Amino acid sequence: MKYVIVLGDGMADEPIEAAGGKTPLQLADKPVMDEMAKVSEQGIAYTVPSNLPAGSDVANLSMLGYDPQVYYSGRSPLEALSIGVDMKDTDIALRCNVVTVSEDEDYEDKTIIDHSAGEITSEEAAILIEAVRKELEDDEYKFYPGVSYRHLTIWDHGEVIELVPPHDVLGQKIGQYLPKQEKLKEMMEKSFDILNHHPINEARAEKGLNKANSIWFWGAGTKPALDDFKEKTGMNGAMVSAVDLLKGIAVGANMRNLDVEGANGGLDTNYHGKAMAAVEALLEKNDDFAYIHVEAPDEMGHQGSLENKIKAIEHLDKEVVKVVKEELEKAGEDFRILIGPDHPTPIAIRTHSKEPIPFMIYDSTKDYEGQEEYSEEAARETGIVISHAYDLMNRLLQK
Repeated sequence: MKYVIVLGDGMADEPIEAAGGKTPLQLADKPVMDEMAKVSEQGIAYTVPSNLPAGSDVANLSMLGYDPQVYYSGRSPLEALSIGVDMKDTDIALRCNVVTVSEDEDYEDKTIIDHSAGEITSEEAAILIEAVRKELEDDEYKFYPGVSYRHLTIWDHGEVIELVPPHDVLGQKIGQYLPKQEKLKEMMEKSFDILNHHPINEARAEKGLNKANSIWFWGAGTKPALDDFKEKTGMNGAMVSAVDLLKGIAVGANMRNLDVEGANGGLDTNYHGKAMAAVEALLEKNDDFAYIHVEAPDEMGHQGSLENKIKAIEHLDKEVVKVVKEELEKAGEDFRILIGPDHPTPIAIRTHSKEPIPFMIYDSTKDYEGQEEYSEEAARETGIVISHAYDLMNRLLQK
């Protein structure tokens, strides 16, 4: 038996009045998932405990079977594992986004226009982070480039302080959300002067693209310690993701990270390549389990784009779920697939929520009396409620 989780990050949503009271999952043309739903188990699961932030870090740990109350130490330390930063016990990791802020006001009066700087390329962002590093790095703060707009700062002998994610500040003046720690706030202010007229940003502006004209610190945390995935589950596991957070979780859990050319965390990511990388791992590399993480629905939720969130779900259905299912069937493998988001990213609020997620478990060896579609409503109608989503892994493995 092979096991797969297909994780559509932020895929769940709330009914949208302007869309006839439907969610993106209900509006999307997803024939494969809907056909599977007719013979699959559905239900809802709570991925984020009430005392923890509604982030992909907490929620993906849950979906992988790790209780975040035990294993969560912050988002950035997991990304540090992916980048290859060897944290000391006294280090604090900080997420260092490059974001788009308005240009004309004093820094505290600026507004965050785009938390992802137009989904800036990793190559452009690396040049900008290097410019910041040259001006701001010292013995206390070190800067490391990551993927697209997502980067890392290590604070020597720092402290875990409350910092607000930039996607929670979209369209708002930033003053009240800036760090209380003076040096962090000062570096963010200086970064605007370093970046706003940088040649990379001037070229982006000429093309009508958003500038990456400020850094934004958030997600502070300490060195993580995850249990070995194979020791925990008895399975060899592989991770397919474009983002450092998931790659870092895999490093911490001693899973194999599968790199896929063209996988970028955006709407135009290489969906098919991700699916085939997982299939190869399961059929040719002796892996028992694959976790396929697709960031695009979450990004489209943050952008507030209903049309593109629907497209992301449709790509997931056609180029990931369909491909994995058909390839495993063709190989004559028995398999179980868990499909779900990590958390909702509702279009209406453009950030994460703690509402439960709809999950679906399909088993190639047996038929279940299921629902007519895979959706939030269909999952709720079953009456199946998983209070702690980290129990879903055992449900998938039938333990």
